[in-house]
Amino acid sequence: MLDPFSALRESLAAGPSPTESEITPDFDRDVRTGVPEVILGEGKSIAMVVDVARRFLDRRGRAIISRTKLRLTRALQEEFRDDVVETYRQARMVVVRRQDFPVATGDGKVGIVTAGTSDVGVAEEAQVIAQEMGCVTRLAADVGVAGLHRLVSPLQDMLGWGADAIIVAAGMDGALPSVVAGLVDVPVIGLPTSRGYGVGGAGVAALLSMLQSCVPGLVVVNVDNGIGAGASAARIANHIAAARAERLVQHGVR
Repeated sequence: MLDPFSALRESLAAGPSPTESEITPDFDRDVRTGVPEVILGEGKSIAMVVDVARRFLDRRGRAIISRTKLRLTRALQEEFRDDVVETYRQARMVVVRRQDFPVATGDGKVGIVTAGTSDVGVAEEAQVIAQEMGCVTRLAADVGVAGLHRLVSPLQDMLGWGADAIIVAAGMDGALPSVVAGLVDVPVIGLPTSRGYGVGGAGVAALLSMLQSCVPGLVVVNVDNGIGAGASAARIANHIAAARAERLVQHGVR
């Protein structure tokens, strides 16, 4: 049985080497928690991000970088031109893999819904993480409460597809997650976005609206936290998929 604390004990026993004392990446986070480490590009120099990404490639075969600007994206493409570099413009993310890195695949299904098209970037951030955790995903955009009839068909399709969890990204008044959570029987994660203006701008109104929801079972992450939403949904979906597979084995289906 996997010991989730073995990597932690080894890391504490070894301690950082003098050349790595200022930067200590969490190489084994996915081993402990199922959620891969994500290198935040924002607030770091290009050289620092490239250095940390190279360490991840050397040790784990994959590096995931978030909040990337154009110069950083181009630097990563150039530095790792012999590897597989996947760029997600709207999500501002880059995933770098060794050519032989095994891409995770699983049966967990994560649905993603956005209230507006301006919410797609944050939603795609969640989508990338869910996919990197082995889930299959579907995204339906621009189905917010200003024209609620647009939600019916995509939501029916998502439930018919068998979504194990649904992320709902919304800015402005942040009402859509409550609507969705009141209609479905799967976990719903509210993802407030900073798309808004006026007294409740920068995602504050959306966050408070979701937290104040009267719908039981709706859980909420922080403003623009696509990484957190994607990781939470993927954990839920992967556990549900594993339980589903186990039931099939018990009944002799597989």
